[in-house]
Amino acid sequence: MRFRRVRGRALLVTALALALAAGCSSRMGSANASYIEDPNLNVAVVPALDSAGFFVALYGGLFKAEGLNVHFTPATSSETVIADQAKGIYDITGGNYVSYIQAQQRGEANLYIFAEGSVMEPGSQGIYTMPDSKITDLAGLKGKTVAINAPKNILYLLAASVLAEHGLSPASVKFVSNVPFPQMPAELKSGAISAALLPEPFASGAEMGEGALPLADMDQGATTSFPIAGYVVTKQWAQKYPHTLAAFYKALEEGQQIADTSRAAVENAMMDLPAPFSVTKQTAAVLALDSYPFSDGQVGTVDKVRLARVVSVMQQFIGFPSFNINSMLMNGG
Repeated sequence: MRFRRVRGRALLVTALALALAAGCSSRMGSANASYIEDPNLNVAVVPALDSAGFFVALYGGLFKAEGLNVHFTPATSSETVIADQAKGIYDITGGNYVSYIQAQQRGEANLYIFAEGSVMEPGSQGIYTMPDSKITDLAGLKGKTVAINAPKNILYLLAASVLAEHGLSPASVKFVSNVPFPQMPAELKSGAISAALLPEPFASGAEMGEGALPLADMDQGATTSFPIAGYVVTKQWAQKYPHTLAAFYKALEEGQQIADTSRAAVENAMMDLPAPFSVTKQTAAVLALDSYPFSDGQVGTVDKVRLARVVSVMQQFIGFPSFNINSMLMNGG
């Protein structure tokens, strides 16, 4: 049975969002008052709705207001940018937690999760097929190809959990990885793949542009309200540029708060993305939004219980070893 998508939360007036942001700013204090070691930042972020808080801050001028020049690079997944971040090519990256945790465990980089990005809401991540597909339920995916943007990452884990809860083995499905989100709708329409795991805004884009249909919502069962994405620096970078990080965090948290309270701000930010990631006004109006955690505390204020949920699902479905999420916090290891 196909699921009915939920189209986000109620529209709130932008004036209220800006008032809330101003309150957040006054509580957090001015990061600008401190010396910024380097105002020029290379930031790679996955251009999905999970990162809406970052884009609200970027296109709303919040980083500039803190004295920062943020150069944004679209990332296919967090997995694809970790090596370059360890080399210093990217100062800050944003994407799914799974790839970051895997890299930390393998010793590929000494990473610091300094801010949360998104928590899944209904309709924001799903499996999609075409209207003429013979696949009408999850059981129909057996032996079929399903595209994901990176192997064994957050989308795979969400799908594996949902499949398992419906009595299906994830191994019975052929997951095709490293397919960029913008390419999935065309490959779905051409028949190159049988189904695609799509987050917003690519999900709504595929529906409106190619006529794709949602087969299953990932926000169910053990993965209801699941933490999806966050923002990361290396611990070495954080120690070298503490004031720069504080300024970035302040602007980001303001963006998070606006994204969590103003649908209009999120829609505008997603329309401002560079091609081929931007969405039309019509698509923006039907996006299913995530929730966007924000804090008025210091850099690194994150919910460790939420992050531990990610590790637990990784251990269940990809045999991930014992891991202490505190190792990815500045004072945790």
